[in-house]
Amino acid sequence: MRSNTVWGSPEPYLFWFRAPDRITNSITYTALRISRKRHKPTSDKKEYRVNNRIKARVVQVIDEIGARVGEMDIDKALALAAERGFDLVEVSPKAEPPVAKLIDYNKFKYEEQKEARKAQSKQKKVDIKGIRLTFRMGKHDVDLRLNQAKKFLAEGQKVRIEMMLKGRERRHTDLAKENIQEFINNIKATEDIKVEQNLDQQGNKLNITIAKQ
Repeated sequence: MRSNTVWGSPEPYLFWFRAPDRITNSITYTALRISRKRHKPTSDKKEYRVNNRIKARVVQVIDEIGARVGEMDIDKALALAAERGFDLVEVSPKAEPPVAKLIDYNKFKYEEQKEARKAQSKQKKVDIKGIRLTFRMGKHDVDLRLNQAKKFLAEGQKVRIEMMLKGRERRHTDLAKENIQEFINNIKATEDIKVEQNLDQQGNKLNITIAKQ
């Protein structure tokens, strides 16, 4: 007996194949439904209780200019917010009693989303791009890799320059380091760069990481 799973539909089925019956020479299939637990996507979006959605009966009220009004019954706090033309927003639900502030909620959410987008743009992922050199690389290939390194730097990426030494090349580590330094000097001639990780040797491999200033 063997099994196979069919995933073509939203609800997959597991089929068990039985050997052909000796008398009827037919194949029997038994289908069992497989239940798959669906997980609701989680969201890190911050939600606030506003106005009548606030469950606390007493709140610490902060007015529209940030001054502390004091503890108030929720009905009085809602009346105060309505009188001044603001929403009552529960900003610290875990405080005792919870803190509620007089806010233009739509404007507040807009500013909050604006700040979140700004913070996200600052956290833009920076990749490390690799440029591999060889000990006996010709000028044409060196120039190609120079242009490639400059392109990565212009995009805001870090660049790791590597050189693998093979066979007798391992005897000339100092010359290999000079070649790498010359490559970096050629980049410095047109680009303002800094060394992120100093020239390092691991076995027969040399590498150094640079980035834009």
